[in-house]
This record gives sequence, C-alpha cells and structure tokens, in this order.
Amino acid sequence: MGERKPLVFKVTRATPELVPPAAPTPYEFKELSDIDDQEGLRFLMPLISFYKNGNHSTLGGCEPAKVIKEAVAKALVPYYPFAGRLRERPGRKLVVDCNAEGALFVEAHADVTLDQFKEEDLRPPIPCLEDLIFHVPASAGVLHSPLFLFQVTRLKCGGFILAVQYNHCMADAAGFCQFLNAIAELARGGGPQLSVQPVWERHLLRARDPPRITRLHHEHDDNVPIIIPTHNLVHRSFFFGPKEMSAFRRWVPPHLKSSTTFEVLSACLWRCRTIALEPKPDEVVHFIPVVNARSKKNPPLPKGYYGNVLAYPAALCTANELIRNPLGYAIELIEKAKATVTDEYMRSLADLLVIKGRPRVIVTPYSFQVSDTTRAGFDQTDYGWGLPVYGGNARKAVGFASFYIPAKNKKGEKGIVLPISLPAPAMERFVKELRWMLGEFSEHPNNGSGSSLLFPSSL
Repeated sequence: MGERKPLVFKVTRATPELVPPAAPTPYEFKELSDIDDQEGLRFLMPLISFYKNGNHSTLGGCEPAKVIKEAVAKALVPYYPFAGRLRERPGRKLVVDCNAEGALFVEAHADVTLDQFKEEDLRPPIPCLEDLIFHVPASAGVLHSPLFLFQVTRLKCGGFILAVQYNHCMADAAGFCQFLNAIAELARGGGPQLSVQPVWERHLLRARDPPRITRLHHEHDDNVPIIIPTHNLVHRSFFFGPKEMSAFRRWVPPHLKSSTTFEVLSACLWRCRTIALEPKPDEVVHFIPVVNARSKKNPPLPKGYYGNVLAYPAALCTANELIRNPLGYAIELIEKAKATVTDEYMRSLADLLVIKGRPRVIVTPYSFQVSDTTRAGFDQTDYGWGLPVYGGNARKAVGFASFYIPAKNKKGEKGIVLPISLPAPAMERFVKELRWMLGEFSEHPNNGSGSSLLFPSSL
C-alpha cells in the first residue's frame, strides 16, 4: 500500500485522423434510449490495455496500429452509429446523427518499455495517461464530437498500448466491450460475419407514454443536493486477492456466507470509507452499486444489444447504523438494494428520467458508487498479439465513485483492484481501517484497546 514513484517518458505522435466506416452505411438519425441519455452518463470514459508482443502476432508481424485501424474501419460498418455524432433535441433528448464521419485514431511511439511500468503502475491512475490518450480538442465534448478516440502507442520493447476513449451515452461496459471484441475479431482476420451481431433497438428502454413512476428510486432523491467533492483529493489503488477476501470473510456472519465477493468487499469498503470520512452519527450515507440489468428485462433484450442497461439502486442508512452494526448489516442492505432491480424497476427508472429531466444519480460527500467491471471482458481482448497484461479502466476514481477491475498481483494471483479518491486525512484513516479488517493490527488503531468500538470483536 506504499506510494508510487512517478514514471516519466516521452511520447511522439502522428497527426490524429478520422477513420470512417470501410463501406457505405445508412445515413439516418437514431434516438438513444431514455436510460442512455441521462445526465450521469454524459461523459467520456477512458480504457487502456497493455500488450507485450507487438512485434509478433498471428498476422505475420504487421504493425499493431495499422491492423487495429483497419479493423476499426471494418467494425464501424455494422456499428455505424459509432461513426456518427450526438445531437440534442428539445427536452434534452439525444439522437445519433449517423453521418459516417468516423472515429478519431492516433498513432504514437513512447521511449519507455513495458517493464518500466511496474506491476503496481498497471492500475488506475495510469501514469502519464494524458500522453497515452491524446487530448484532441475536437473530441473533448459529448455533443458534436467523435464518439471514440483510439490511440496505439508502440513501446521500445516492442509491446504496445491501446487506449480508447468512448462516449458513455452510447454504451455501457458490456456494450462497449462487445464493440472492442468485434474489432479484435476483425483484427485477427475474422469475418465477414461477426460472431455477435450488433442490435440497436434502443426503443426497448424508452419511457412509457404516459410515463409513470411505480418504484422507489432512492438514487434520485430530490431532497438530496448534488455535491461533488473534487479538491484536496489523494488517489490510490488497492489490490484484493484471495488472502484479503479470506480475511474480510472472517467478519461475515454464518447466515450470509453465500454472499458474493462484490457484496462482501463492498460492505467492507463502504464501512471503512464512511469511518474515514467521519460524518456525523445521524448523517445519511449511501452505497450505490451499478447494476447491469440485462438479465432483469422481460422479455429479454436481444443478444447483441449494446446500449446502456444500467441501474443505480441505493442502499442507505445513517452513519451510526452502518458503523455500529456488525458487517452483516451492510451486506444485507447491499443485497436488498440490488434485489430491487427488476423489469418494472427499469421501466419506472426510464419514466422517472423523462419526468424529472434526465437527472444524475445523487452525489454527496458520503455517497459511494461502485461499478463492477471484473466480468466486462476488457482484459480478454486479443487483437492478434495475445491477451493484455492489463486491460480495463484508465482514469482515477472521482470522490464519490469507483470501480472494481480484474487484475493479478506479483504472485500471479487473480484479484480485484479498487481505485479510490479521498481527502488526504481521510485516506490515511481509510488505510488504517482496511488494515484492521485485514488482521494486520492486534488492536484497533483508533482506540488502543483489544476490542474495536467500530467492528464486532467476534461473530
């Protein structure tokens, strides 16, 4: 959990270029769903993958940038909305102008080897990310800008880095990974038919007429002001492997032994983070899991649907209730929140977003939002040079939101990386609470006694 030393290197890059679809595509306007165009998804999401063997592939030694650029052009034929631009209509409704202008592509070289990115550096925040995803002013906006930017950076060792920035309104992690897999399939010489055909059909997540809110949506509470903490933040990443998860599960009561890794880890982190932030005892705190609701839809969404199918059900209680109760209390709150996501919940959510003007999810200094990307597949994309050493989120966490990323430690053990951002004093307290839960202290660091006032001394 030590601090990382900065890595410095120089990147030279060619002029960014637009890559249009490789064949003619329909010119039309396509509406996004009412889940897609909510305020909280109107941002650009960076992803990054590191590959070892850019000099050797199943493609006879072709340059990664050339291969991937050609595959992007081919993939933009079936995925032609991705080559367009977002426009906003009255009522803040987003539509795609399918004009085939294309995605941005940048080819670059860096005077650094993959080994110089130490294993602990291959996790957010990625060193020198601004060099690996070039800031192109024309691509900086959500509206009227390219929906994707790809940068392939060759390394001195022969490996390469693929960084991608995508407009989150167009797809969630599962949908965007489907697009990347299509590019990878084409890069490896596949085709002409993709193994998974893209399906637009955004009307399947459109609000009803008239819209009606039929479920409780704590994540959109009008009485909670939106406060996004952005200053004086320290950014760290933490690895949780088999050893750490076994230590956390010591706190799980017998009747919750079947709880998932997500639920147990999230409950531990929610409590540690809340304790570190030192809210007033009666302050309401929220845990907001980002739920992939594809399996909840009835009838099921067609295979190949690549839009956003996300829900943000909020678990909430007072800080005192969260801290003073055994860990099982937090686990059960999270399980109950996730269980509220049903087909009717998603219909009600789409209706709420339309009725209330597409608001963002509540954000306070004491809300904690986590997206689980461990099964999205970003670490499984093979463009002809094998699987990435690291593939996943590139940016640092913001104050209220984070994500779980699949990763391996130096022993090769599979686990989860969590990037987190907290004010400096809170980060210090957060680390101490984590270490206490992991069994690294015989006494709780905040009270000096053998039994903790914050965690139960026994199950």
